[in-house]
Amino acid sequence: MRQQSPRRRDPDRKARILEASAELIAARGYHSVSLADIGAAAGIVGSGVYRHFPSKSAILVELLTQVMDELEAAATGITAEFEDDREALTALVRHHVRVAVHDRRVLQVYHGEVQNLAEDNRRKLRRAQRHYIEEWVAVVGPLRPDLTDAEVRLTVHAAIGAIQSILFHNLGVPTDRLVELLDQAAHACLGVPPAPGDPLWPLGLSGVEPAASAALSDSLIT
Repeated sequence: MRQQSPRRRDPDRKARILEASAELIAARGYHSVSLADIGAAAGIVGSGVYRHFPSKSAILVELLTQVMDELEAAATGITAEFEDDREALTALVRHHVRVAVHDRRVLQVYHGEVQNLAEDNRRKLRRAQRHYIEEWVAVVGPLRPDLTDAEVRLTVHAAIGAIQSILFHNLGVPTDRLVELLDQAAHACLGVPPAPGDPLWPLGLSGVEPAASAALSDSLIT
């Protein structure tokens, strides 16, 4: 009798579940979305979701943790690659803008639903956020010697907040123009003009997967 080979999991299924979760939770809210809803949106039967996640809360943990981990890694890579602080800062700004535009739904979920995580998970995310902010502070400080440490941190939060204003408003601005305006607004908040040229880190918009990258400041934790 021919032995059946074990069924292989679709490697894209988990990503589809996370992407569908971000879309649905951003639109309806965490408590109004069921695992069956997520499975249907991802093209998977409800029971199939359990092969990847034991619960809806596990999906939220994975979605938000993955977002922050990848953002933190990106910031570390940027500051390590660019020796010039101004180039590093412009790369941080432009990477953040592209992620925010591309993964707006994930950021909306983070902003609106992070309080639904267990305290231990929130603590880990806050720690990652602080590390992310420190990468910005490390390059802004030398560029703004006129500011105290507290003032440098304030400008960093203001710049990130300006970029993430698109979470709350969709005014129909074309994407190219939106990216340009957010880049200008963030640099204005920082009081540092953009570096000449286009110092983009390799993980620009084309390298950012849905539900895989995003950016948040400490002020998003309530």
